[in-house]
Amino acid sequence: MTVIGLAVIAFSSARPAEEGAEGEQKVTKVYLLHADIAKADDKKLPGVQILVGNVKFRHDSMYMYCDSAHVYESTNSFEAFNHVHMEQGDTLFIDGDHLYYDGQSMIAMMRNNVVMINRNTTLETDSFNFDRVANLGYYFDGGTLFDEKNTLTSVWGEYSPETKIARFNHNVELDNEQMTMLSDTLVYSTITKVATILGPSNIYSDENHIYSELGYYNTDTEQAELMNRSVLTSENKTLVGDSIFYDRKKGYGEAFFDVVMNDTVDRHLLLGDYCFYNELTDYAYATDNAVAVDYSQGDSLFMHADTLKLITYNHDTDTMYRDMLAYRKVRIFRPDVQAICDSLSFSTKDSCLQMFYEPVLWHGKQQILGEKIDIYMNDSTLDWAHIYNQSLSVEHVDSSYFNQVSGKEMFAYFNGEGDVYKIDVVGNVLSVYYPQEEDSTVMLMNVAETSLLNVYVADRRIERMVMSPASNGVAYPLDQIPAGEDFLKSFVWLEDLRPKDKTDIFVWKGKKEEDKLKEQETREIKLPTRVLVEGE
Repeated sequence: MTVIGLAVIAFSSARPAEEGAEGEQKVTKVYLLHADIAKADDKKLPGVQILVGNVKFRHDSMYMYCDSAHVYESTNSFEAFNHVHMEQGDTLFIDGDHLYYDGQSMIAMMRNNVVMINRNTTLETDSFNFDRVANLGYYFDGGTLFDEKNTLTSVWGEYSPETKIARFNHNVELDNEQMTMLSDTLVYSTITKVATILGPSNIYSDENHIYSELGYYNTDTEQAELMNRSVLTSENKTLVGDSIFYDRKKGYGEAFFDVVMNDTVDRHLLLGDYCFYNELTDYAYATDNAVAVDYSQGDSLFMHADTLKLITYNHDTDTMYRDMLAYRKVRIFRPDVQAICDSLSFSTKDSCLQMFYEPVLWHGKQQILGEKIDIYMNDSTLDWAHIYNQSLSVEHVDSSYFNQVSGKEMFAYFNGEGDVYKIDVVGNVLSVYYPQEEDSTVMLMNVAETSLLNVYVADRRIERMVMSPASNGVAYPLDQIPAGEDFLKSFVWLEDLRPKDKTDIFVWKGKKEEDKLKEQETREIKLPTRVLVEGE
């Protein structure tokens, strides 16, 4: 064994770090700046210099310290043991128990109790490699990176001191006080605090859950931009869209294109190419191909309008109720009932659906219209309806025969199966009625006028009519009906406007000018105050 003593040693030729003619990094020497003792043991460690005590190296701008080291001059490399410390400038510091440094490739391999500090970022692991040429550090057997905002763990991770960008793979977890993100692949900036989602990821918080496979989440502002059919779940509601913008602090999300908002408790959907939802107030609206779907019953009800809104009052209280509002060109389809109108509101407070401006309701062979229609529901099934002013009920009997009843007001009552079993008509009642034999043969037409009419319906056909006061009316054999007497002056048959299926609701078919209701000087129909306020 030979004792060399304190020395300053250069492992390779003294040349500054520069690129070669072909762009390759030229090898520079590693300097030994200090060691208390330098020795060699050619028998045990041939060709190895052994350094002990306050060992200090420099390679270009990187300084390395340790308690002891083995120097391999032939390969321009060394091993460092105990209290190993690396520092580059005044911003990058790496500590560990053991280091192998290759001066040729400029790769440092630090092992056991490794801690890397770069300004506000700290990385902890047991296996850490730092590539000085690429200026990248990475771990591959589990590690933790944290800054003043977030803590991130993963099996594999990479960090760039220059860009302050970290990349993570396999069992990635990001934690802060507001949420936890579990991911397969994640990129994170310690400057902007933005996490870039590049694989299946779940974000959990007390308020909601987000699933996304592609997007951005700013952990500082708590705003997210999510793509590829991401899903936002808040309590009993899920919001899905081709893209979603979400602001956790303000509690709202915006979804774009092929949007689906599903309420699994009330069992309804809100669809459209744009949807807004506020989870703090439980307020939502949809536009652009907007559709509301009620699937709480056996047959789903589909409603389309230019704009659909869901407003919650007294949120999170015992008196909470919701209003569903529909604006402009409303069309409704369910196999047993169809409707059109200009605007509509439905309130869970009284289970009343109100139809405004030229409303028309179809049920089986029956058509009902008026200036305004209120429909009261019982567990999403029709209970009774109130038709205001210029009310008209038309039933298609056969070929060109139509039972017709008009009056100032009309009340229609439905049984448990949703079929009309009685209609009460009040004020200025006029009727055209075709009685049918048991074999459905039509023999006569009755025309009558009264103040109150009770119509009884069975099997979706008028069974009998009771007038108060009693009216004899006029009965005409079919071949003796005077011209024009077979239709009331207010008669219109709007079958061509009737939604045929759930896809037909997107095709607006409004009344022709001659079929619209006449202006009434004594009555002005207005939307309720709350509809106008919330709709602005």
